[in-house]
Amino acid sequence: MGNVSKTALFVSTISRQHDILMGSLYSVFCVLSLLGNGMLLFVAYRKRSSLKPDLGMTLSLFPLAIPSALAHRWLFGEVACLCYAVCGVLFGLCSLTNLTALSSVCCLKVCVPNYGNKFSSRHACVMVVGVWCYASVFAVGPLARWGSFGPEPYGTACCINWYTPSHDALAMSYITSLFIFCYVVPCTIIILSYTFILLTVRGSHQAVQQHVSPQTKVANAHALIVKLSVAVCIGFLTAWSPYAIVAMWAAFSANEQVPPTAFALAAILVKSSTIYNPMVYLLFKPNFRKSLSKDTQTIRHRICLSHSKPSPTPGVKDRQVQNFQQCNNTDASTSTPFSSGQAESYGACHVYAEAEPRLQQISPQRTARILEGSVQSEIPVRQLTDRMQNNLM
Repeated sequence: MGNVSKTALFVSTISRQHDILMGSLYSVFCVLSLLGNGMLLFVAYRKRSSLKPDLGMTLSLFPLAIPSALAHRWLFGEVACLCYAVCGVLFGLCSLTNLTALSSVCCLKVCVPNYGNKFSSRHACVMVVGVWCYASVFAVGPLARWGSFGPEPYGTACCINWYTPSHDALAMSYITSLFIFCYVVPCTIIILSYTFILLTVRGSHQAVQQHVSPQTKVANAHALIVKLSVAVCIGFLTAWSPYAIVAMWAAFSANEQVPPTAFALAAILVKSSTIYNPMVYLLFKPNFRKSLSKDTQTIRHRICLSHSKPSPTPGVKDRQVQNFQQCNNTDASTSTPFSSGQAESYGACHVYAEAEPRLQQISPQRTARILEGSVQSEIPVRQLTDRMQNNLM
């Protein structure tokens, strides 16, 4: 990593305004990625499902990229630069290769169900190991002198040194292999897989329409598959194509022909890929939205129950009753925005009906006995006049 040893290469080569804009966008991506992938982790843990959160790039790159962009230079030295580059390549290629493998499995299950249905958890484990090994080859290669790492051309991040192929045949072979096996091949597999899926779905959809109404669950499933296919392809091409084009432009042309701003814009799009996966799940998967909604309601139930436990202090009792009633009123009048569009009133704390009699007895009604002649009656104190209440007290 000899080219990183020069301190001048750690200074930003774009304007300070562009760096501040990049740091701000990275901050937004980081927050959205943590929230989105955190929801995926939560639902995956609750449902024991196979959702795919992607926090590798978020946790390893954004904490270094954001302060460096805002400071207008790389802040963390050569060793951190090397680690940043390795993590960027490793997690980026893992995400990309995993997406490619999943598209292949999906195509196999939809288009060739006789073989696709045989895909088991053991096959999934082998696939995950293969994805990590595949990405590790290209992430570790520059450490073994097959290519090299260095600062990005815009100066506030680190990645593969795209300019070395002009005078290094080994680095040229690395970048050529990287472009073919980590962009062209995955791109081809993803596009072909979802094309075959769309063709299969279209054929089955036409067959179904001959026998049932198009407003069935089968038709909705077909529409969902089409939306997912288009979203995945657009997300993949949007995130990775600009950086691949700019990198090849730098590798096979003179250094001065590639403006640093082009690399900065391409890097922003690559890092925006960390929020695509949660967005696809949230926008196009009703089951995910329903699971998230039910889990959210469960948490609110527990919070309401913890606030509704009786307390020996009279003032605290009143506040607890108010919180309990407010929670009930709020949940009963609010429909879940994550559901399929129908109002679903879950009514937080309603399931804890056994707590209601106890809460109703917290504030007993005060009464007074009134003797009129020989007739004795009992009425609420609040119905007495102020003067009578004062005499009674």
